[in-house]
Amino acid sequence: MVENKKKKFRTQTILNIIMILFTIACIYPILLMISVSITDSDAIYEYGYSIIPRNINFLAYEYIFKNPSSLISGYLVTIIVSFLGGAFSLIVTAMIAYPLSRPDYKYRRPVNFIVFFTMLFNGGMVPTYMVVTNVLGLKDNIFALILPYAAMAWNILLLRSFFNGVPNDIIEAARIDGAGEIHTFVKIVLPLSKPGLASVGFLIVLRYWNDWWLSMLYITDTSKQSMQYKLYTLMKGIEELAKDASVSGSMSVIDFPSESARMAMAFLSIAPLLVLFPFFQKYLVKGITLGAVKG
Repeated sequence: MVENKKKKFRTQTILNIIMILFTIACIYPILLMISVSITDSDAIYEYGYSIIPRNINFLAYEYIFKNPSSLISGYLVTIIVSFLGGAFSLIVTAMIAYPLSRPDYKYRRPVNFIVFFTMLFNGGMVPTYMVVTNVLGLKDNIFALILPYAAMAWNILLLRSFFNGVPNDIIEAARIDGAGEIHTFVKIVLPLSKPGLASVGFLIVLRYWNDWWLSMLYITDTSKQSMQYKLYTLMKGIEELAKDASVSGSMSVIDFPSESARMAMAFLSIAPLLVLFPFFQKYLVKGITLGAVKG
Protein backbone atom coordinates (compact mmCIF):
# COMPACT_ATOMS: atom_id res chain seq x y z
CA MET A 1 0.00 0.00 0.00
CA VAL A 2 2.81 2.37 0.96
CA GLU A 3 4.75 1.35 -2.13
CA ASN A 4 1.76 2.14 -4.35
CA LYS A 5 1.44 5.58 -2.77
CA LYS A 6 5.15 6.29 -3.36
CA LYS A 7 4.86 5.15 -6.97
CA LYS A 8 1.78 7.30 -7.49
CA PHE A 9 3.56 10.27 -5.90
CA ARG A 10 6.60 9.85 -8.19
CA THR A 11 4.39 9.58 -11.24
CA GLN A 12 2.42 12.66 -10.23
CA THR A 13 5.64 14.59 -9.57
CA ILE A 14 7.03 13.72 -12.99
CA LEU A 15 3.78 14.74 -14.67
CA ASN A 16 3.76 18.03 -12.74
CA ILE A 17 7.33 18.77 -13.81
CA ILE A 18 6.47 18.03 -17.44
CA MET A 19 3.42 20.31 -17.29
CA ILE A 20 5.46 23.09 -15.65
CA LEU A 21 8.08 22.87 -18.39
CA PHE A 22 5.34 22.87 -21.02
CA THR A 23 3.73 25.94 -19.42
CA ILE A 24 7.08 27.75 -19.39
CA ALA A 25 7.58 26.85 -23.05
CA CYS A 26 4.18 28.42 -23.85
CA ILE A 27 4.63 31.55 -21.74
CA TYR A 28 8.26 32.26 -22.63
CA PRO A 29 7.61 33.38 -26.26
CA ILE A 30 4.90 35.80 -25.08
CA LEU A 31 7.18 37.33 -22.44
CA LEU A 32 10.02 37.52 -24.97
CA MET A 33 7.73 39.25 -27.46
CA ILE A 34 6.71 41.86 -24.88
CA SER A 35 10.33 42.36 -23.82
CA VAL A 36 11.60 42.88 -27.36
CA SER A 37 8.74 45.26 -28.17
CA ILE A 38 9.92 47.69 -25.48
CA THR A 39 13.66 47.24 -26.09
CA ASP A 40 15.78 49.84 -27.86
CA SER A 41 16.77 48.86 -31.41
CA ASP A 42 20.47 49.38 -30.69
CA ALA A 43 20.28 46.93 -27.79
CA ILE A 44 18.50 44.35 -29.96
CA TYR A 45 21.16 44.50 -32.67
CA GLU A 46 23.98 44.45 -30.09
CA TYR A 47 22.73 41.84 -27.60
CA GLY A 48 19.97 40.05 -29.49
CA TYR A 49 16.64 39.01 -28.00
CA SER A 50 16.44 38.90 -24.23
CA ILE A 51 13.66 38.07 -21.79
CA ILE A 52 14.79 41.07 -19.71
CA PRO A 53 14.54 44.28 -21.76
CA ARG A 54 17.64 46.47 -22.16
CA ASN A 55 17.44 50.23 -22.68
CA ILE A 56 13.66 50.30 -22.35
CA ASN A 57 11.81 52.62 -24.71
CA PHE A 58 8.38 52.69 -26.32
CA LEU A 59 9.44 54.00 -29.73
CA ALA A 60 7.82 51.06 -31.51
CA TYR A 61 4.44 51.74 -29.89
CA GLU A 62 4.80 55.47 -30.57
CA TYR A 63 5.42 54.69 -34.24
CA ILE A 64 2.45 52.33 -34.43
CA PHE A 65 0.09 54.76 -32.67
CA LYS A 66 1.29 57.74 -34.70
CA ASN A 67 -2.06 57.55 -36.49
CA PRO A 68 -4.32 56.10 -33.75
CA SER A 69 -7.57 56.64 -35.66
CA SER A 70 -6.47 54.23 -38.37
CA LEU A 71 -5.53 51.54 -35.86
CA ILE A 72 -8.75 52.03 -33.88
CA SER A 73 -10.86 51.69 -37.03
CA GLY A 74 -8.93 48.53 -37.87
CA TYR A 75 -9.68 47.14 -34.41
CA LEU A 76 -13.37 47.97 -34.78
CA VAL A 77 -13.56 46.28 -38.18
CA THR A 78 -11.75 43.21 -36.85
CA ILE A 79 -13.99 42.98 -33.78
CA ILE A 80 -17.16 43.35 -35.87
CA VAL A 81 -16.01 40.83 -38.46
CA SER A 82 -14.74 38.35 -35.85
CA PHE A 83 -17.87 38.25 -33.72
CA LEU A 84 -20.52 38.87 -36.38
CA GLY A 85 -18.79 36.52 -38.78
CA GLY A 86 -18.10 34.04 -35.99
CA ALA A 87 -21.78 33.90 -35.00
CA PHE A 88 -22.95 33.64 -38.61
CA SER A 89 -20.35 31.02 -39.50
CA LEU A 90 -21.14 28.96 -36.41
CA ILE A 91 -24.85 28.93 -37.28
CA VAL A 92 -24.13 27.89 -40.88
CA THR A 93 -21.59 25.28 -39.75
CA ALA A 94 -24.00 23.79 -37.21
CA MET A 95 -26.85 23.66 -39.74
CA ILE A 96 -24.63 21.75 -42.18
CA ALA A 97 -22.98 19.49 -39.59
CA TYR A 98 -26.19 18.34 -37.89
CA PRO A 99 -27.79 16.58 -40.90
CA LEU A 100 -24.43 14.96 -41.67
CA SER A 101 -24.43 13.45 -38.18
CA ARG A 102 -27.87 11.88 -38.61
CA PRO A 103 -27.72 8.25 -39.84
CA ASP A 104 -31.21 8.58 -41.33
CA TYR A 105 -30.23 11.46 -43.64
CA LYS A 106 -30.62 10.11 -47.18
CA TYR A 107 -27.79 12.09 -48.80
CA ARG A 108 -25.37 11.81 -45.90
CA ARG A 109 -22.57 10.05 -47.80
CA PRO A 110 -22.46 12.24 -50.95
CA VAL A 111 -22.69 15.47 -48.95
CA ASN A 112 -19.94 14.27 -46.59
CA PHE A 113 -17.79 13.56 -49.62
CA ILE A 114 -18.45 17.00 -51.08
CA VAL A 115 -17.52 18.69 -47.79
CA PHE A 116 -14.35 16.62 -47.47
CA PHE A 117 -13.46 17.21 -51.13
CA THR A 118 -13.34 20.97 -50.55
CA MET A 119 -10.57 20.39 -47.99
CA LEU A 120 -8.42 18.95 -50.78
CA PHE A 121 -9.41 21.18 -53.70
CA ASN A 122 -11.05 24.58 -53.98
CA GLY A 123 -12.26 26.79 -56.78
CA GLY A 124 -9.02 28.77 -56.99
CA MET A 125 -8.24 32.36 -56.14
CA VAL A 126 -9.26 33.95 -59.46
CA PRO A 127 -12.72 32.29 -59.71
CA THR A 128 -13.34 33.05 -56.04
CA TYR A 129 -12.36 36.68 -56.56
CA MET A 130 -14.68 36.96 -59.56
CA VAL A 131 -17.59 35.45 -57.64
CA VAL A 132 -17.12 37.72 -54.64
CA THR A 133 -16.60 40.94 -56.62
CA ASN A 134 -18.59 40.46 -59.84
CA VAL A 135 -21.35 38.01 -58.94
CA LEU A 136 -21.99 38.99 -55.31
CA GLY A 137 -20.83 42.59 -55.74
CA LEU A 138 -19.01 42.68 -52.40
CA LYS A 139 -16.00 44.75 -53.42
CA ASP A 140 -15.22 47.17 -50.57
CA ASN A 141 -18.02 45.61 -48.54
CA ILE A 142 -17.45 44.31 -45.04
CA PHE A 143 -19.37 41.13 -45.91
CA ALA A 144 -16.48 40.24 -48.21
CA LEU A 145 -14.53 39.61 -45.00
CA ILE A 146 -17.23 37.31 -43.63
CA LEU A 147 -18.78 35.16 -46.37
CA PRO A 148 -15.62 33.39 -47.67
CA TYR A 149 -15.10 31.76 -44.27
CA ALA A 150 -18.77 31.16 -43.47
CA ALA A 151 -18.60 27.39 -44.05
CA MET A 152 -15.16 25.83 -43.57
CA ALA A 153 -14.96 22.09 -44.22
CA TRP A 154 -12.74 21.34 -41.22
CA ASN A 155 -15.12 23.09 -38.82
CA ILE A 156 -18.09 21.25 -40.30
CA LEU A 157 -16.46 17.84 -39.88
CA LEU A 158 -15.28 18.71 -36.37
CA LEU A 159 -18.73 19.84 -35.26
CA ARG A 160 -20.27 16.78 -36.90
CA SER A 161 -18.20 14.60 -34.57
CA PHE A 162 -19.70 16.41 -31.57
CA PHE A 163 -23.23 15.95 -32.89
CA ASN A 164 -22.49 12.26 -33.40
CA GLY A 165 -22.11 12.01 -29.64
CA VAL A 166 -25.69 13.06 -28.96
CA PRO A 167 -27.56 9.81 -28.13
CA ASN A 168 -30.06 8.82 -30.80
CA ASP A 169 -32.43 7.70 -28.04
CA ILE A 170 -32.89 11.32 -26.98
CA ILE A 171 -33.64 12.40 -30.55
CA GLU A 172 -36.06 9.52 -31.01
CA ALA A 173 -37.79 10.37 -27.72
CA ALA A 174 -38.20 13.97 -28.87
CA ARG A 175 -39.65 12.77 -32.16
CA ILE A 176 -42.14 10.52 -30.33
CA ASP A 177 -43.19 13.52 -28.22
CA GLY A 178 -44.03 15.37 -31.42
CA ALA A 179 -40.95 17.58 -31.73
CA GLY A 180 -39.98 18.53 -35.28
CA GLU A 181 -36.46 18.57 -36.69
CA ILE A 182 -35.94 22.29 -36.02
CA HIS A 183 -37.24 22.04 -32.45
CA THR A 184 -35.06 18.99 -31.79
CA PHE A 185 -32.02 20.73 -33.23
CA VAL A 186 -32.48 24.01 -31.34
CA LYS A 187 -33.87 22.78 -28.02
CA ILE A 188 -32.06 19.46 -27.59
CA VAL A 189 -29.00 18.99 -29.80
CA LEU A 190 -27.48 22.44 -29.47
CA PRO A 191 -27.72 22.63 -25.64
CA LEU A 192 -26.12 19.18 -25.36
CA SER A 193 -23.30 20.26 -27.68
CA LYS A 194 -22.21 23.46 -25.90
CA PRO A 195 -18.57 22.34 -25.45
CA GLY A 196 -18.33 21.51 -29.14
CA LEU A 197 -19.99 24.75 -30.19
CA ALA A 198 -17.63 26.73 -27.94
CA SER A 199 -14.57 24.96 -29.33
CA VAL A 200 -15.53 25.36 -32.97
CA GLY A 201 -16.75 28.91 -32.33
CA PHE A 202 -13.40 29.87 -30.82
CA LEU A 203 -11.56 28.41 -33.82
CA ILE A 204 -13.83 30.35 -36.17
CA VAL A 205 -13.31 33.64 -34.30
CA LEU A 206 -9.57 32.98 -34.30
CA ARG A 207 -9.66 32.50 -38.07
CA TYR A 208 -11.48 35.78 -38.63
CA TRP A 209 -9.30 37.65 -36.12
CA ASN A 210 -5.99 36.62 -37.71
CA ASP A 211 -7.08 37.14 -41.31
CA TRP A 212 -5.48 39.85 -43.44
CA TRP A 213 -5.72 38.08 -46.78
CA LEU A 214 -9.35 38.98 -47.50
CA SER A 215 -8.74 42.66 -46.75
CA MET A 216 -5.87 42.68 -49.23
CA LEU A 217 -8.02 41.05 -51.92
CA TYR A 218 -11.37 42.80 -51.58
CA ILE A 219 -10.99 46.01 -49.56
CA THR A 220 -9.43 49.22 -50.87
CA ASP A 221 -11.26 51.58 -48.51
CA THR A 222 -8.87 52.00 -45.56
CA SER A 223 -11.75 52.55 -43.14
CA LYS A 224 -12.96 48.99 -43.83
CA GLN A 225 -9.60 47.22 -43.64
CA SER A 226 -8.92 44.84 -40.77
CA MET A 227 -6.39 45.48 -38.03
CA GLN A 228 -4.18 42.59 -39.14
CA TYR A 229 -3.88 44.00 -42.65
CA LYS A 230 -3.11 47.48 -41.33
CA LEU A 231 -0.38 46.07 -39.13
CA TYR A 232 0.93 44.14 -42.12
CA THR A 233 1.08 47.24 -44.32
CA LEU A 234 2.64 49.21 -41.46
CA MET A 235 5.38 46.61 -41.10
CA LYS A 236 6.00 46.69 -44.84
CA GLY A 237 6.25 50.47 -44.63
CA ILE A 238 8.87 50.27 -41.88
CA GLU A 239 10.91 47.77 -43.90
CA GLU A 240 10.79 49.97 -47.01
CA LEU A 241 11.78 53.08 -45.04
CA ALA A 242 14.68 51.23 -43.45
CA LYS A 243 15.80 49.92 -46.84
CA ASP A 244 15.63 53.33 -48.51
CA ALA A 245 17.45 55.01 -45.64
CA SER A 246 20.16 52.36 -45.67
CA VAL A 247 20.70 52.71 -49.43
CA SER A 248 20.81 56.50 -49.31
CA GLY A 249 23.04 56.48 -46.23
CA SER A 250 20.92 59.16 -44.56
CA MET A 251 20.12 56.98 -41.55
CA SER A 252 21.22 53.69 -40.07
CA VAL A 253 18.92 50.71 -40.29
CA ILE A 254 18.96 50.34 -36.51
CA ASP A 255 17.41 53.79 -36.14
CA PHE A 256 14.17 52.25 -37.36
CA PRO A 257 12.34 50.15 -34.76
CA SER A 258 11.77 47.30 -37.18
CA GLU A 259 12.40 44.41 -34.77
CA SER A 260 10.67 45.98 -31.79
CA ALA A 261 7.80 47.16 -34.02
CA ARG A 262 7.30 43.64 -35.34
CA MET A 263 6.98 42.32 -31.81
CA ALA A 264 4.77 45.22 -30.74
CA MET A 265 2.41 44.48 -33.64
CA ALA A 266 2.31 40.80 -32.73
CA PHE A 267 1.46 41.70 -29.12
CA LEU A 268 -1.27 44.12 -30.18
CA SER A 269 -2.81 41.47 -32.41
CA ILE A 270 -2.95 38.71 -29.79
CA ALA A 271 -3.65 40.79 -26.66
CA PRO A 272 -7.48 40.73 -27.03
CA LEU A 273 -7.43 36.97 -27.58
CA LEU A 274 -5.33 36.50 -24.45
CA VAL A 275 -8.01 38.39 -22.54
CA LEU A 276 -10.87 36.35 -24.06
CA PHE A 277 -9.28 32.91 -23.82
CA PRO A 278 -9.89 32.35 -20.05
CA PHE A 279 -13.64 32.79 -20.61
CA PHE A 280 -13.62 30.05 -23.28
CA GLN A 281 -11.07 27.81 -21.59
CA LYS A 282 -13.50 25.55 -19.74
CA TYR A 283 -15.58 24.77 -22.82
CA LEU A 284 -12.57 24.70 -25.13
CA VAL A 285 -10.63 22.11 -23.14
CA LYS A 286 -13.74 19.97 -22.61
CA GLY A 287 -14.70 20.27 -26.26
CA ILE A 288 -11.27 19.28 -27.55
CA THR A 289 -11.20 16.31 -25.16
CA LEU A 290 -14.63 15.12 -26.28
CA GLY A 291 -13.67 15.59 -29.92
CA ALA A 292 -10.56 13.48 -29.41
CA VAL A 293 -12.56 10.70 -27.77
CA LYS A 294 -15.24 10.68 -30.46
CA GLY A 295 -12.70 10.67 -33.28
